[in-house]
Amino acid sequence: MSGTVLVTGGSGYIAGFTIRQLVAEGWTVRTTIRSLAKEQHVRDILSVDNSKLSFFAADLMDDAGWAEAMAGCTHVAHLASPLPSASPKNEDDLIGPARDGALRALRFAKEAGVQRVVMTSSMAAIGYGVDRGEYTFDESRWTDLSHPDVYPYVKSKTISERAARDWMDANGGDMEYCSINPSMVLGPVLSSDFSTSLEAVKKLMDGSFPGSPDLGFCVVDVRDVADLHVRALTAPDMDGERFFAAGKFFKMHDIAMLLKERLGDEARKVPSRKLPDWVMRLVSIWDPVARQVKSELGKVRHADASHAREVLGWQTRNEEETIIDTARSLIDNGIV
Repeated sequence: MSGTVLVTGGSGYIAGFTIRQLVAEGWTVRTTIRSLAKEQHVRDILSVDNSKLSFFAADLMDDAGWAEAMAGCTHVAHLASPLPSASPKNEDDLIGPARDGALRALRFAKEAGVQRVVMTSSMAAIGYGVDRGEYTFDESRWTDLSHPDVYPYVKSKTISERAARDWMDANGGDMEYCSINPSMVLGPVLSSDFSTSLEAVKKLMDGSFPGSPDLGFCVVDVRDVADLHVRALTAPDMDGERFFAAGKFFKMHDIAMLLKERLGDEARKVPSRKLPDWVMRLVSIWDPVARQVKSELGKVRHADASHAREVLGWQTRNEEETIIDTARSLIDNGIV
């Protein structure tokens, strides 16, 4: 199946690979970016059949451009959402664009007669708001926003997905909606303008951390996340569905040891020792990324992604290969 699909946030990491796959599979793709001044740059990065790809200027916080972008589309993949490297001074600066952007995309999709919207949410909307410990989650769980460790990005993803589902229940009619909830997205980069999700590997490779903090995450390859979006766009009976896009859990120390083992001298700056929690808290005083995630020390979250495998036949790459592909890509693009 192929048709005309709008992919929002076309300059984004997951969006780039999703657009590539859609064009390869015969779709006519429209995409939004905040400024058309970036169109040629994004086209150069994507390197697809330009006759199958058109650009529209649209912002998550403004109605301008959305009707034009949606016109004639049968499907929408709503991937545009803010992903900061550090918490904003005001959490509403993050929550507002995520929530309001999702609702704006749904509203204009409905007005345009779109058949199905696939929205990128996050594991942040499922597995957060927990105490230190080890857990296994599936799509049935929602993050506890009342937990004191929940930070603005986690709130933004949870609130925006909740709002989208509530809007669909009230206004969706016969338009279908489902969400994709990725864990930590790694993999090759398309340019030196890399995603915030790669910061963990970058900081290990460039020696930013004196040791590996007691942090970890489930790893998933960006190419596999894109593939899951495409599958959800075309499979039957998707309305209301929710799919974990996640693989194995890795502690930062596990990733560090893998990098040193597989990359040799190229990983000479990667720390061998583990970082005590008190040092991580000290680093967080001046490092905004550390400051955002220090509340996650000692937490182990496993993701049960069997639903995506069983319903959509989704398969993932080997996570260790994804980690190495990430590091080599960061090197090749001069990022580390």
